Amino acid sequence: MELAHCIHVLHLTRKVIMAAVGIVQVIGTMAAIASVVSFSPQAWKIIRTRDVKGLSTGMYTLTVAAFALWMTYGLLQGDWTLFVPNFLCLIFSGFILMMIMMPKKARDNVSDTINDKITPEKTQ
Repeated sequence: MELAHCIHVLHLTRKVIMAAVGIVQVIGTMAAIASVVSFSPQAWKIIRTRDVKGLSTGMYTLTVAAFALWMTYGLLQGDWTLFVPNFLCLIFSGFILMMIMMPKKARDNVSDTINDKITPEKTQ
């Protein structure tokens, strides 16, 4: 009876651990999605308004560096769950940094090009 009880406890413990791992994966996935999507509103606002006043070049430089380092760490560890979201965040934050650092005329040209690509032309 003792051995059967121990096996039953181990089985239940395994179920609890597997459920916890599933929850951890869900939380990790949600965090990665939130991190990537968090840059979208700022990027679209810059494209729409062409205004970068109030955005810190230093902050975005550090943000880009941090994402590059986390992406490299994920790559070296072979951990794609670290690599992919940090790569995507690097693209978005790098775009924002690039737009902050560009002269206004160049920023306007980039915004026009993106708007032309995403806004379908009206046919007459």
